[in-house]
Amino acid sequence: MALGVFGLTIGLALGGVVLLGALGFVLQRTVDTEAFRTADAVALLAAEDALPDPLPVAGGQVRVQVVDAQGRIRAASIDADRLVPMVRPERLDRDRRQRLDVPAERVGLAGPVRVVTVPAGTAADPLTVLVARSMADVRHSAHVVRTILLVAFPLLVAVLAAVAWRVVGATLRPVEALRRGAEEITGRAGAGRLPVPASADEIHRLAVTLNGMLDRLESARIRQRAFVSDAAHELRSPLTNIRTELEVAQRLADRTDWTAVTTNLLTDTERLSRLVDDLLLLARLDEAPPTRGVGPVELGALLAEVAARYPSPPVRLTPPPGTLWTTGNADELRRVLANLVDNAVRHAYGSVVLAAEAASTDGRGSGAYHLVTVTDDGPGIPVADRERVFDRFTRLDDGRARDDGGAGLGLAIVRELVRRAGGSISLTDAPEQCGLRACLLLPAFPGEDGREPQIDGP
Repeated sequence: MALGVFGLTIGLALGGVVLLGALGFVLQRTVDTEAFRTADAVALLAAEDALPDPLPVAGGQVRVQVVDAQGRIRAASIDADRLVPMVRPERLDRDRRQRLDVPAERVGLAGPVRVVTVPAGTAADPLTVLVARSMADVRHSAHVVRTILLVAFPLLVAVLAAVAWRVVGATLRPVEALRRGAEEITGRAGAGRLPVPASADEIHRLAVTLNGMLDRLESARIRQRAFVSDAAHELRSPLTNIRTELEVAQRLADRTDWTAVTTNLLTDTERLSRLVDDLLLLARLDEAPPTRGVGPVELGALLAEVAARYPSPPVRLTPPPGTLWTTGNADELRRVLANLVDNAVRHAYGSVVLAAEAASTDGRGSGAYHLVTVTDDGPGIPVADRERVFDRFTRLDDGRARDDGGAGLGLAIVRELVRRAGGSISLTDAPEQCGLRACLLLPAFPGEDGREPQIDGP
């Protein structure tokens, strides 16, 4: 605040100096202009050899003389000296107009005195017209303005400082409220919100934005805490099984069936390894930027590759009607399809069908997206749970068995990978039968016309 008042004071002081300088310049130019106007009128009379005596002059603060080349006064106004020129002859330039300052006592006017000279007469009889004018009025006007500025300047600075103090204080009061709210939130655990001022200005928008950020941070904190808790629970289960197997084997000693123990330990180890790999994959997906638009992938070949990993039945592939190219990472899309098929095989009664076709989001068959479906004839998922199953560590009751059920990360990984590819996934009822259908929309390769796209590279 003090720095702002200091800067304002310096600015006003400079403005006052400039104002005084400009006022003095304008008044000086006005005096010179009037003096030259009088000199030009007298010069015109001299050129016509019609100089009156005395010379007519309006106003008592003006003196006029007409001098010849020898410095003799040929004509003068009624108050002007008729013996001594107002300007010494050596200072006069007979060929050009001049502006000169002379002592007041030489002219007989209140000083300072301004004299202008104008050449006149003829070549045979050159003359010079001298017009003197007192600058006392100009000096008085400048003095009055200077006095007014000196008196008004401190008052103006004080008033502006008071106004600035009030305005800045009123402006920063909501900011101080935000600071205190942030300090209170920092000093306590749990969620909190910053006070939002009633005025619809930048501070209001800042408070709304900060509250939105705090809500997102709180949501992220809750998700992180739930994620860590669920991850610890899932990691503890196989570790507990491994420890139990080893303690039982150690207690039974020679009666232990080490082949069965090894098999159980490998099963739990594989489950633990899959869980750790899934957790690492989700962590990388949370931090890595989307890879939307990565090279073309042919869906028919990708579906056939995934379906070949499973026995038929239950997995059956319905070949697409033509070549369907999509954008994305082939390994990530292969992981998506594998997770969907694993989930379908785990719950199917006897049939899992993979299919793909061209589709569009606007219903006009523009082919902007390709639709991949994975359909099973299992018990399905209730409508209320179809969105929840994509959350991390979410498993329905029939998926909690140690051997058959996963950790609840498969569909979460599917959604993250599909988002990275620029597509979407949803769960619907299987048509004309009981079961579930996973509908996967993937963006079509740009400019696809049914021909194999050209792939650059070695």
